[in-house]
Amino acid sequence: MTSTVPSPNPTLPNHTQLPESDGSFVKNFQEHPQSILLTDSIEPILQERHPNGRYCIGQDCGIYWRMTEPPERGAEAPDWFYVPNVSPTLGGQVRRSYVLWQELIPPFIVLEFASGNGAEERDRTPLFPEEGGMQKPGKFWIYEQVIRPAFYGIYEVSRASIEVYHLIEGQYQVIPANERGHYAIAPLGVELGIWQGQYQNVELPWLRWWDDQGNLLLTGRERSERLAAQLRAAGIEPEV
Repeated sequence: MTSTVPSPNPTLPNHTQLPESDGSFVKNFQEHPQSILLTDSIEPILQERHPNGRYCIGQDCGIYWRMTEPPERGAEAPDWFYVPNVSPTLGGQVRRSYVLWQELIPPFIVLEFASGNGAEERDRTPLFPEEGGMQKPGKFWIYEQVIRPAFYGIYEVSRASIEVYHLIEGQYQVIPANERGHYAIAPLGVELGIWQGQYQNVELPWLRWWDDQGNLLLTGRERSERLAAQLRAAGIEPEV
């Protein structure tokens, strides 16, 4: 028997027809630098993995998973996520959101930066009807049962801790930390962990990537600074 991949439904709205914001604002000054740090340092890995450039990264962008009224009630906006094998633009336009019923490919990894104790990010309340409409289910339930990224990470900023889940047979299983205190994302050959250091002029514990040998994945600036130091050590003054 031959199975076919379902096609996007042309009668449903696409990313240009759905709200790109629910009007909320970033909860603290660390969120945007944290997302940029994750993206900057993993880009070389993703570019090697996708030489055709077919992947996208979302930072505090909506993932639409069902039609609701208002539409933004049917979306989650992870702080950071990566989707393989999709174009970074659609029809020559920058994505306004990621619409599951148009794309059909789930994110590979979703990361949430919990400003509180992580209760919202661990909420497993299922979808069920209530008087006056449909109650929005818990975030954990939505990721596990509907959006279904292979990996889901909850970074508790106040505790500088990360909890990572792997989707196995339809349910999230907690990934144990390895001997380095990191959490392996084996299909990508990387690990997630906490790094204490200075980034964008702020000394904090930051969520960062390492390779599977325990080497920190550097940002573009860090790579340039390391190369300059190596040149100076060899007696060569780097060009400015």
